[in-house]
Amino acid sequence: MTESTVTPQSRIVEKLAYKQSESIISAISVGFVFILFGTIYVLALPTSLFDKVVAFFGTLTVTQVPGTAISLLAPIPSAHSVVYTAVFQFCLGLIFLQVVVLLLRLVWSSPTTKTAETLGNLVYWSGAAWLATTFLNIHTTVNTWFAFWAGILIVAGISLIARSMVLLLRK
Repeated sequence: MTESTVTPQSRIVEKLAYKQSESIISAISVGFVFILFGTIYVLALPTSLFDKVVAFFGTLTVTQVPGTAISLLAPIPSAHSVVYTAVFQFCLGLIFLQVVVLLLRLVWSSPTTKTAETLGNLVYWSGAAWLATTFLNIHTTVNTWFAFWAGILIVAGISLIARSMVLLLRK
């Protein structure tokens, strides 16, 4: 449509179609996250994930970050492999969700800002999953705990760069 043939009614229809597609994507996302939580909990039932998470938070103590004068919370090293596995599974589920949402955004021609946001989220959760498998496992130490969180900050920066790249390429 050219600018001269755009009517107020056609703009309203476009706006309603946009709101409907965004509402569907939001509903899928929220529903999937609830299903993901439930699935991870059910998969971990033999090990009582809830009790393990409570124990994890119960072991958090203020610990000095190695090589610095900064003190932050850290759990008892290598005692929480069930919780770390659940974190990894959650990251994998969110990677799958972000791929689906990205495909929906491309098919429904969502605004560039929303597509960039979804790509940034995909990069973030992919990095978080890799960091969880690399640093959070049965061999976790205070050093690897803090390395994991440093990595999370780096991945957050990389996801912002990915988001901005999409915005720059689309302009």
